[in-house]
Amino acid sequence: MLKNLYEKTLKLAAHKSSKFYLSVISFAESSFFPIPPDIMIIPMALAKKNEYLKIFIIATIFSSLGGLFGYFIGSLFTDKAMMLIEFYGYEEQVLELKNQLASKSGAFSIWLGTLFLAGFTPLPFKLFTITSGLINFNIFVFFFICLFARGLRFFIVAYFSVKFGKAFALILEKKGTTWFSIIGIAIVIIASIVYLNFK
Repeated sequence: MLKNLYEKTLKLAAHKSSKFYLSVISFAESSFFPIPPDIMIIPMALAKKNEYLKIFIIATIFSSLGGLFGYFIGSLFTDKAMMLIEFYGYEEQVLELKNQLASKSGAFSIWLGTLFLAGFTPLPFKLFTITSGLINFNIFVFFFICLFARGLRFFIVAYFSVKFGKAFALILEKKGTTWFSIIGIAIVIIASIVYLNFK
């Protein structure tokens, strides 16, 4: 089923209304859809190199708006959202995080870094957007992190697709998860060091 969805999503990149479909996929992936928009961004950027900025902006904005939708799912439909969290086996961690945020024991900074990693790396972003609503995480900070993390990721994908062509697409397919994870963790570590030094 996932393979079929993947292939259908990939075909949408060649559609005459590909930008519209990119916005739909980007929105849906942040709250419930399993296929990431990168699948469309790469072939679209390769086919329309002079429009890579527009492609990255569309993906970023609608992915962040989809993140807000996921947030409201977690916030307004707590019971059903918890069923999804339980399905993935994160119920205890979410409840513990909610208690830590209430007691202001440093959980805010931890979740901030976690949310960035979820938006930047291939982690299932939808779980983290829904969880943010469940734990009543600051919605303004949440949206800013969505814009920053998703924007950085999609810009890298679009820009390097244009810069290095199919060679980058192959590298991303084989080693993308590893490299995005390494870069994401490095950014969080550097940001933490800066924050602690200027605190």
